[in-house]
Amino acid sequence: QVQLVESGGGLAQAGGSLTLSCVVSGSIFSANTMGWYRQFPGNQRELVALMTNGGGTNYADSVKGRFTISRDNAKNTVYLQMNSLKPEDTAVYYCRYNDYSKIYWGQGIQVTVSS
Repeated sequence: QVQLVESGGGLAQAGGSLTLSCVVSGSIFSANTMGWYRQFPGNQRELVALMTNGGGTNYADSVKGRFTISRDNAKNTVYLQMNSLKPEDTAVYYCRYNDYSKIYWGQGIQVTVSS
């Protein structure tokens, strides 16, 4: 089993910043990918950013240049620095862990950006 605990969401003004954190614990393989998805009301979850243990990254086009993903492998923690926030970034953000055999999700954290 793998557990993911997210923190750092909340309310921000347009143009502002927030940082999300996700601590991953349990049966973690060293070769893994951690990252973030988000879900708008009535929609499916969509990719925000992913990062492998080796440092490879993948970003959604909508957040490139504004969001930065990073991770601390020693702490099994992944971060999402969100700058230049827009009202359309308002969503529930989910932390995701996967390795060769399994995918786990966090419980989700609300991010609300006011105009």
